[in-house]
This record gives sequence, structure tokens and C-alpha cells, in this order.
Amino acid sequence: MGMGKESRDRIAKRAAEEVRSGMVVNLGIGIPTQVADYVPPGLQVVFHAENGILGAGGAPEPGSEDAFLCNAGGYPVTVVEGASYCDSAIAFAMIRRGRVDLTILGALEVSERGDLANWIVPGKRVAGIGGAMELAQKARKVIVLMNHVNKLGASKIRIACELPLTAPRCADLIITEMAVIEVTEEGLLLREVMLPYTVEEVIRHTEAELRLADPILFIP
Repeated sequence: MGMGKESRDRIAKRAAEEVRSGMVVNLGIGIPTQVADYVPPGLQVVFHAENGILGAGGAPEPGSEDAFLCNAGGYPVTVVEGASYCDSAIAFAMIRRGRVDLTILGALEVSERGDLANWIVPGKRVAGIGGAMELAQKARKVIVLMNHVNKLGASKIRIACELPLTAPRCADLIITEMAVIEVTEEGLLLREVMLPYTVEEVIRHTEAELRLADPILFIP
């Protein structure tokens, strides 16, 4: 099931609320790249890109793109004052040493244990697993942004992932167009519901079992 721009923007805006001052943050391809556009001005955050940027900013205004300045997904970005550049080996060393406080990734499936599958679609050619594997394993916190259901209407939040895993037990928080769900040792905890969806609709569209926070927040 496709997702419109309004829903993607809403997910990115909610994810930006998880960004704290002082963090080093890596943004994955897709909806996560939009998160930088919603971080409040003045918040001291360093956005990291695997292709060698420390201090990436939001998307440039249409027509002002720099052909030589992009993120790891190849999309145009800006840089903030004080940004620096390095080669990919150094960028990945930062990830592997646990220097990334937060990574925000897209996903194809997430399990009730926090297993993440986001790198291969059956029947489609892909370049490889890329940096998602290391980010999912080494970042101090992992947030997943995605559609709640796939194109066939089946839940992407599953009891167990069917697609090849990127990393096991790595996701901490899942944000979809329907809900905000925390991954805990006791299972998945439904914390927030995005209006106009209801708790009942979220449960019906989630294969994995959900525990309910008390209270559940309803986000307009």
C-alpha cells in the first residue's frame, strides 16, 4: 500500500522529536532523509552520512542543489556551518566504534523482537546490504520508519520476519503512518496512535501482538 507525501512528512516530523541536542545521527534512505527538515533550529545535532559527511543539513531548495554534494543515497543535501568531510572508511569506522547515537532507517519488515529486514526485495536486483547492517548493529538507538502494511495490505510488523535480516534484535522504536510502537523485552508496546486511526485499526493491521501503553497518546 503506497504512502502519500502528507503521511511521509508526518512520520518524519514525529521521528524528529526523538532527536536530542548533542547527538550524532545517521539518516537512512527514503523517509528518514526528511527528518533533518523537521529538527528545530538551534538544536545542536550532527548528521552523519556514510559517504563521508559530518554536519549534513536538510534538503536544498529546488534549483539550488549542488551536484557534488549528496548523502549516501545520492540525494542532494546541504551542510551546516562547521561541517567536515572524510572518506567512507573513516565514516564507517565511526559507525563500527559506536560513535553514532541514533540511526533512523527504513524497513520492509520488523519482527516483534526488533529484528530488521530492509535490504532486499524478492525478485529485485540490489547492490548489496550496504551500511544498514552496521548501523543497525552499532548505533546506540535504532528507529524504524515505514508503512504499516505492504502493497498487498499485509502487516509489515510481524511475529517473525520472512525476508532476509539486516540485523537481529536491533530496532528500538517503530514509527508508521498509523502508530508509534516501542520494542521492549516484553514485546511490542503501542505508545501512540496517529489520528484518524484507532487502537482497534492498529491492532487489526499488526500481525505481532501489541501491548497497550497506559495512557496511549493520540497524535493529531
